[in-house]
Amino acid sequence: MDFDKLTDEEILNIANPLMDNLMEGSSERNHQKHTRDFTDRLKVIVTEENLLKQWKENKIGEFSKREILSIIHKSDSIFVLWKQWFTHSHEEFLAEICIVEQAGKLLVDHVWIR
Repeated sequence: MDFDKLTDEEILNIANPLMDNLMEGSSERNHQKHTRDFTDRLKVIVTEENLLKQWKENKIGEFSKREILSIIHKSDSIFVLWKQWFTHSHEEFLAEICIVEQAGKLLVDHVWIR
């Protein structure tokens, strides 16, 4: 897929469901759901043990609303940045997702919240 030819709306139609699913999986403490759309590379990093540790250390609550900040168009991937909020924090965070195509599927190759 030539990602740099997609409109912002088309990119958000791809990115939002992927981000929604992994955030729902995290809130549900469901590793399989959280990593469902991850590349094999990312699945090696985000193990169930690693995710359980993150959940235990979570002091900011569950994912709340998010607001689009930017879309980075590349030919082989897309990056989407959001301002992110949590249920037990007044602070603002940055959420990022990188989406690539592998074997005809659109998958998450990187995601973080800071």
